[in-house]
Amino acid sequence: MDVETAGGGTRLEERWRDILSVHARTLCEIDRVLHPYGLGASDFEVLDILAAESPREGDHCRVQNLAGRIHLSQSALSRLIGRLEKDGLVKRSVCAEDRRGVWVELTGKGRAVHTEVLPMQRAALERTLAPPEES
Repeated sequence: MDVETAGGGTRLEERWRDILSVHARTLCEIDRVLHPYGLGASDFEVLDILAAESPREGDHCRVQNLAGRIHLSQSALSRLIGRLEKDGLVKRSVCAEDRRGVWVELTGKGRAVHTEVLPMQRAALERTLAPPEES
């Protein structure tokens, strides 16, 4: 079996390493711009998903739904949400219908922080993921 792709002769492992490199550069850039706000890339992802899924004050999302979208283990996600809760950015509550379920929602402070840092995160994505300009 040929391990090279048909289009450009690039080996799969080289493509994989390129993906990893872009991912690492992007995470580092997001972490760098959000550090002054006490946030990292994963923290922002939780806030960003909650803002999109729960656009109004009082809206909430099941932690289980976040777990499928945040690339962290269940325990790491739980610790991250715990930190965000300690910082007053999110609030957790137990699902009344299913006591095993946990809801999480953005607080007013969490919405304000998300709104403030969103342009910085998007600019970091633009810097690291935009295709190079042609001369």
